[in-house]
Amino acid sequence: MTQTAPIPHGLPMERDAGPFDPPREITRLREARPVSPLVFPDGHEGWLVTGYEAVRQLMADTRFSSRQDIGVVHVPYEAPGMPVPTEPSPQVPGLFIAMDPPESTRLRRKLTGAFTVKRMKLLEEQIIAIVERQLDELARLSPPVDLVKEFALPVPSLVICELLGVPYSDRETFQVNSAQFLVKDQSLEEKMAAYGAMTTYLAELVTRKRAEPGEDILSDLARDDDVTIEELVGVAFLLLLAGHETTANMLGLGTFALLEHPEQLAELRADPELLPGAVEELMRYLSVVDVLYRYATEDIELGGETIAKGSTVVVSMLAANRDPQRFENPDTLDIHRNARGQLSFGHGVHQCLGQQLARIEMRAGFGGLLRRFPALRLAIPAGEVKLRTNMNIYGVHELPVTWTDTPS
Repeated sequence: MTQTAPIPHGLPMERDAGPFDPPREITRLREARPVSPLVFPDGHEGWLVTGYEAVRQLMADTRFSSRQDIGVVHVPYEAPGMPVPTEPSPQVPGLFIAMDPPESTRLRRKLTGAFTVKRMKLLEEQIIAIVERQLDELARLSPPVDLVKEFALPVPSLVICELLGVPYSDRETFQVNSAQFLVKDQSLEEKMAAYGAMTTYLAELVTRKRAEPGEDILSDLARDDDVTIEELVGVAFLLLLAGHETTANMLGLGTFALLEHPEQLAELRADPELLPGAVEELMRYLSVVDVLYRYATEDIELGGETIAKGSTVVVSMLAANRDPQRFENPDTLDIHRNARGQLSFGHGVHQCLGQQLARIEMRAGFGGLLRRFPALRLAIPAGEVKLRTNMNIYGVHELPVTWTDTPS
């Protein structure tokens, strides 16, 4: 393999190839050196992994740790508001995504029953009903409307509130604070204020559930004396954040992608049987959780390179999902593609617990939207759509759409 690619200084982040594609430099790096050295803004010499096989291997290898309390995890982009990390972060109880086995396994196991395929199937009718009610609300509005505000965000928020037993009337609290928490360039004070507001709210909620449990996932966990209140808060924070932010961004960005690929949209509208495959392909094509981090706990061989102990490793899920070694014509959105094996739900011990739920929400969301609004189109030029390049989960900030036959 030629290893002539220049070593990047800082993670390339500008979406210069279009709103749905990886930055051009990331694509070039994947072709030249899928496991590449990366110089971080603070001078740390870490790694960037962009190749599909290397990413899969890394995600399955627990020597690449998800913990942030055993070594310094460096930030690969300029974040003037945040102090440069010089020591490990304290571990947050219950935040199992930032743990390794066996700690993460203990909490994941307690949640596995809540997210079984069987249980999700039973929920499907409820989710479809939530989507239909939201589409009714949308139909009452006069276009143009912001699809994010009126559909893409409310649907997963309603679903996760129902599942976790969070009052939907409290959505302003968690939507505003979780969005703030995900802003890349902000001060530590701002980030911690958003986190503090969410955890204070959730601590009150789970304490109530321990005293008077209901019929929901948090109540099920609250009945378990083996789980502390602090852990309950961490689990609730993770499920609430992951449960609405990722799916909301997939619904918003996915609709934008379909509107920009009218021939694919027409085929999908004509044959709803294509929906499950289309959802998988949209997950692959868009990869809204585009960057993950790991910490090397020892010297590890990966893709012909030696990653030294103590290195921060940046994983580009978007680049891996667009790897031509794994997917033919990967930069083409093709709803007929068999996109099985796409990595958007992760791989290995941290594979997304809620992936079946997300799939059901997306099938119901895209399916309902295309059926109810056959004339749906962008209300502004595509180049004016505000992209979430400043956020840790990619998507669109707003998606102004209309469905009238003639411009209003």
